[in-house]
Amino acid sequence: RSSYSCRYFVLPCCFFDFHGKYSRRQSKKTQYREYLDFVAQVGFVCGFHVEEDCLRIPSTKRVSFVGKSRTYPAAERALIDEQITQFINSRRTCAVATCDRRVGFNHEHHRGGLCKEAGSEPPGDETETAGAIWMPEFQPRGKVEQVRNCASLPRDFVDEVVLNVANLLLNAAPQKSCSDKQGGNMNTWNQGECLSLREVAEHLDKEILKKLKSEYGGLQTLLKNNHQVFEVLNGRVHIRDWRKEKPPSKTKPEVKRRLSAEAFKTRLCWFFIHHPDGCSLPSEACPYAHGTEELR
Repeated sequence: RSSYSCRYFVLPCCFFDFHGKYSRRQSKKTQYREYLDFVAQVGFVCGFHVEEDCLRIPSTKRVSFVGKSRTYPAAERALIDEQITQFINSRRTCAVATCDRRVGFNHEHHRGGLCKEAGSEPPGDETETAGAIWMPEFQPRGKVEQVRNCASLPRDFVDEVVLNVANLLLNAAPQKSCSDKQGGNMNTWNQGECLSLREVAEHLDKEILKKLKSEYGGLQTLLKNNHQVFEVLNGRVHIRDWRKEKPPSKTKPEVKRRLSAEAFKTRLCWFFIHHPDGCSLPSEACPYAHGTEELR
C-alpha cells in the first residue's frame, strides 16, 4: 500500500493477525502451515506475485515470502486498494469495522501512505492525525524499547535488595549449619533458611516492591540475575552454596574453556565481603575474587 514500486520480504514467526492472535480455522493443517498460508494470502490480496522460500537458518520457522512484482498494472491501484481495505475490515473486530464504515476510505485524501478522513485535512497537508489512518487502533512498538529485566536498575538499589534478602534468609530461623571437612577440620558455614518469594516480599519495604513491580518478573528476576548469591527454584529462594556446584566439565570445547577461564575472578566475591562466615570456598577454588588484590 506504500507505493506501486514497493517490494517486501517477510519471515513469519509468531501467530498474529492484524489486531491480535491468529485464530485457527482449519484443523487438517498444522498451525504453522495454516499461518503461512494466511500470510501468503495477505500478499496475494495486496496484488503481489508471492514467492515462498526456505531459509538456511538454525530455526524451526524458516519459511519466508518474497513479493517482488505486482499482478496488476499501475492504473488499477485504486481498485486493488479498495480490495485491500475490504480485506482488512473483514479481519477486524465488529467495533473497529463499525468505526471504519463511519470514517470510510477516500482515495482523494490518500496522502503519504495514510488514509485521511474525508474533509479532515486540506488536500496538500500530509500531517498525520491519530484516528485517521488506515488502522487507527494500531499501536506500533516504540523506537526505543525500554529494558525491564532489572538490568537497568541502579547498582546501589540492587545491592541493597540483595543484602536485605540475604540477611532475611540468614536470620529467618535458628542457624542451620552445613558441615564440611576441609583440611581435617570441621568448618561450619551458615546457608540460612529457604523461603518462598511471597515470604521474602512480605519483609521488604513497600517502596522497594513498588519499584520492582515496574520490571518484568519483579523480585524473582532480580534474585535470579544475582545467581552468585541466590538460587531460585520452584518459587523458593535460598542462598547458593558454591561447594555443591558441579565443577566445570573437562570435556568442554576449547573455546568455552578459554572463555570460562577469562571470566575467572573478574568480580568480587559477595560472600567474602558480606556473609558472616565468609566464603564457603577457599580463595583458590572460588571463581570470584577474595579481595581487590585478586581481581583480574
